[in-house]
Amino acid sequence: MHTQYYKEYSYNLGRDMEFKVYGHAGLPFVVFPCQDGKFFDFESRGMIDTVADKLENGQMQLFCIGCVDEETWSVKGGDHHGRIMWHEQYMKYVCDEFIPRLHEIHAETDPTSYYGQVMLTGASMGGYHCVNFYLRRPDLFGGCLSLSGLFHAGYFFENYNDLDVYYNSPVDFLPNMDYNHPLVEQYRHGKIIICCGQGAWEDEAKEDARILKGQFDRLNVPAWVDLWGEDVNHDWPWWLIQFPYFVDKILN
Repeated sequence: MHTQYYKEYSYNLGRDMEFKVYGHAGLPFVVFPCQDGKFFDFESRGMIDTVADKLENGQMQLFCIGCVDEETWSVKGGDHHGRIMWHEQYMKYVCDEFIPRLHEIHAETDPTSYYGQVMLTGASMGGYHCVNFYLRRPDLFGGCLSLSGLFHAGYFFENYNDLDVYYNSPVDFLPNMDYNHPLVEQYRHGKIIICCGQGAWEDEAKEDARILKGQFDRLNVPAWVDLWGEDVNHDWPWWLIQFPYFVDKILN
């Protein structure tokens, strides 16, 4: 399997950011880590192995990136507005710096153009990021595959709210979107998959998933919200099963 490690400076974040690419061709996926996670977690936890055949035969590429969760979503107290604005800088890094770089790297080994069809994925906080990024920028991405994500920013910004927090909280802003909003029309052409279990540590995730399903139905957006069984926990053993299952559905 083709793999390549990168460490490159981000002007939006003012620091080097690390990422790793798996596979040489096919549909690109940006992989967000779990809360406070690292770019190598998908590999170390065995998730890469679950789709190794598709990486080796050129059906997909995984671009596993880092995060700044420890300075934004995970901080307790402090400067709430500063925290969410630093998340906005991370969003600029991903959208304005990383995605153009992804297309350059992709073109080096695969001349096929997937511009606008880059998928987003991740589990737990990574599952939140992939949905939030897609709903904010469907012009850049073709869809999202979220496993066990939480979609209410209030879990991390207790007793605080402003417009920037609001626009990073899908369960808050999606209910206020008009049926004819131009972003909604773009959602209707994307691939949206949201999955979580109904077992341990999934209570908030499954409730958020139900809220989003209701809004997608209201807006006539063909999203697939899939709640698994009561024995399905918020943990890696289940994500190892869910990830290849849904990747098969996306690629076939």
